[in-house]
Amino acid sequence: MTTSESAPTAVLPVAQYVAGLARKRMAAGVLFRDEQGRVLLVEPSYKPNWEIPGGAVEADESPWATASRELAEELGLGHPVGRLLVVDYVRPQDSRPEGVVMVFDGGVLNETDVVGMVFPDAEILSAGFHTLADARDKVKPLLADRLAAALEAVEQGVTVLCEQGQRIA
Repeated sequence: MTTSESAPTAVLPVAQYVAGLARKRMAAGVLFRDEQGRVLLVEPSYKPNWEIPGGAVEADESPWATASRELAEELGLGHPVGRLLVVDYVRPQDSRPEGVVMVFDGGVLNETDVVGMVFPDAEILSAGFHTLADARDKVKPLLADRLAAALEAVEQGVTVLCEQGQRIA
């Protein structure tokens, strides 16, 4: 039997094929900086570690729409989301499935911008600028590494790929 005469391969129905695909969680965040290069962190009311503005991508929502939605929900900002800085693959951990986290550029803000922020849903207690060294004491190590990669991406004008917060490209 030649290759062209080999037995036909069964094609799965679309619903069955889709049901068998891997599921990954997705999240999107926004990196804001001040003139000194410090990063904006937000203090959530529901957990001890600080974060950057952002959150989980919902069904039928793009990551950039998530970033915009989270800025409005968390900070009362209608700020446009900039270019993609980081794509970070995160392995399964703490009963969470593997995922992909994207960080978008929010640009430069000043102290007046932060003072004017409104925390409409009480999810966020406060926000402020922090050096990367200070941020490492407030955020989880994975986010601290992702922030370092995002700051490099801003400096170099590129989008970086990470795995577990560590830059691979």
